[in-house]
Amino acid sequence: MSTFTAGESEIMKILWEHGEQKPSEIQSKYPREIRNAALRFQLKVLLEKGHVTRSKVGKAYYYKAATAQKGAFREMARRMAQIYCRGSAAGLIAELIKNEKLNESEISELKKLAESKHAGGK
Repeated sequence: MSTFTAGESEIMKILWEHGEQKPSEIQSKYPREIRNAALRFQLKVLLEKGHVTRSKVGKAYYYKAATAQKGAFREMARRMAQIYCRGSAAGLIAELIKNEKLNESEISELKKLAESKHAGGK
């Protein structure tokens, strides 16, 4: 699975959150101004990479995420661990914990996840 550029990530986020969309609908939800030609180019690339599918309804094309958000996230986390933490998932998690402001509830949830993983859970 190839990784996403920043722009591709934004498009995928819109498709994951809103489902099948026409380019004009994606453009209206895009977090910053994007020209129609640039958006269509990114959609073409995502289509070629196999991350989106396209169907024609009347004269309009609709785009839909073909790559699951969870799988894309898992792959991105692996790549981040490889690039920034010498392949260590624990190193990546530790960096995130050190650099983020976590409340007590979040810390408690992380402890539960770690204990569950240590006990052999998923």
